[in-house]
Amino acid sequence: MGTFNINGVGKANYFDAIVVGSGITGGLAAKELCARGLKTLVLERGRNVEHIKDYPTAMMEPWEFEFRLKSTSGDVSSQPDCGHFFASKKEYPYTEEKPFNWYRGYQVGGRSLTWGRQCLRMSDLDFEANLKDGVATDWPVRYAEIAPWYDYVESYIGVSGNRESNRVIPDGAFLPPMEMNCAETVFKDQMKGHFPERTVTIGRVANLSRGWDGRGPCMFRNRCNRGCPFGGYFSSNGVTLPAAALTGNMTLLSDTIVSKVIFDRKTRKATGVEVIHVKTGEAVSYFAKLIFLNASAIATAAILLNSSTSEFPNGLGNSSNQLGHNLMDHFTGTGAEAELDGYLDKYYSGRRPCGIYVPRFRNTGNNERNEFIRGYGLQGNGRRTSFEENSNMLSGFGIAFKDKVLKPGPWKLWLGAWGETLPYYSNTVKLDSEKKDKWGIPLTRISMEYHQNERSMQADIQVTIAEMLDKSGFRNINSYAGFQTPGSSVHEMGTARMGRDPRTSVLNKFNQMHDVKNIFITDGSFMTSSGTANPSLTYMAFTVRAVDYAVRQIKKGNL
Repeated sequence: MGTFNINGVGKANYFDAIVVGSGITGGLAAKELCARGLKTLVLERGRNVEHIKDYPTAMMEPWEFEFRLKSTSGDVSSQPDCGHFFASKKEYPYTEEKPFNWYRGYQVGGRSLTWGRQCLRMSDLDFEANLKDGVATDWPVRYAEIAPWYDYVESYIGVSGNRESNRVIPDGAFLPPMEMNCAETVFKDQMKGHFPERTVTIGRVANLSRGWDGRGPCMFRNRCNRGCPFGGYFSSNGVTLPAAALTGNMTLLSDTIVSKVIFDRKTRKATGVEVIHVKTGEAVSYFAKLIFLNASAIATAAILLNSSTSEFPNGLGNSSNQLGHNLMDHFTGTGAEAELDGYLDKYYSGRRPCGIYVPRFRNTGNNERNEFIRGYGLQGNGRRTSFEENSNMLSGFGIAFKDKVLKPGPWKLWLGAWGETLPYYSNTVKLDSEKKDKWGIPLTRISMEYHQNERSMQADIQVTIAEMLDKSGFRNINSYAGFQTPGSSVHEMGTARMGRDPRTSVLNKFNQMHDVKNIFITDGSFMTSSGTANPSLTYMAFTVRAVDYAVRQIKKGNL
């Protein structure tokens, strides 16, 4: 696959394209632009991370860590096995107008090193929802337009999964599915009898069930967030950035913070970006005729808000006044776990990197609910309880004690919901007018809360999951209900939404800014609604589509 180096930019500082961010969409945008012959500068605010070389904990066993993978802090950046891939909130603060967990990966590859790898397509149930429900603004695309790009991305990154003919999550180009264990199979079979409209499938994940394009396969170690030296899952570091480097067209700069986009009022185009080099504090400008913003839904909005001009006093390209609004994240925090009798002669081999998935079944034409619109998907997994959980003993002796601590306990199944959050104008990303970071850039100010639609949905989730487990023959059902802090799903999106009307949206159907034609945004910012599917696959599909469109526009002389 090759490697890549951090190269100097030379004296001119001019490129064909600039990509801000090197995560899932930034890396893919860079690969696509470079493959089409554009000299492309990739700017990453975090440190350099090279594939394999910079995965320090990837091969370590639990007993090799000082506290056996235990942590005394709730801060994910302090976790002993993978904290080095998460930005510390203390070192990189932001302002919470309302509570929000903003998980960031400040390194080359961004959060592509730690993402959950769930790859689900959105359908017209999602793309038509806003229009049908009279919410926010209509998506300017439908599934048929995006389906070929889903095909392209799945075939490139490698997605394992099972075809189900479920219109909520359209089938794709899959590698062989991973195997369900017995508890999950029992649940699936029972659901067919009691709730035939509710599909239970193995997770569709960017973990390779067999070798693919020189990578993998997955080794079933389930240490994905430490970086995978086998290339068993898709990441920028292991796939797209090396591919971009092999073209000879990529220049990658790490430790380079983009503070603002430069706007030319005469041409009404962006001419480049202003950056601050982390290690030297030097302010430099880089220039290009095409700019892709892929810093994440929150960071991209903040960059544009900080790029205000006399023409755009509320943020560059913000004539609609939608920039920084409509922040969404899937809500979690409600689910249940239950026990399954029998099957004590069965166990599993390895640590599968995915669970099971139940696509949305509420308000799809069946199981309609008047208390709320939209719906939720369920994720879960079956497992054997460990001997620690089963023993309930602090001490003991003899053969009976020895047998007990060496045998696993009963089978259990856990289910949790990921619910759709509507696009509320009041959920926002702004700039803090008083506080700045150590580079003099205003802190990002985040405010997000759930509303009655999410609360009504959450109440339905609690009852429904318990009912499904009970009907499927599970016992000792332990339900829980609540909302995790917004941001906890790490699916932030919607802050520069696409739409048909420039008066109510920031981007057109090709992720191109209505107001500044040579800026494209293909991270989660463009999402017009959240749907229930994990969104990264959708980001990637729209990314390759946007690059294809942008390059064609350049060739036509329109950019």
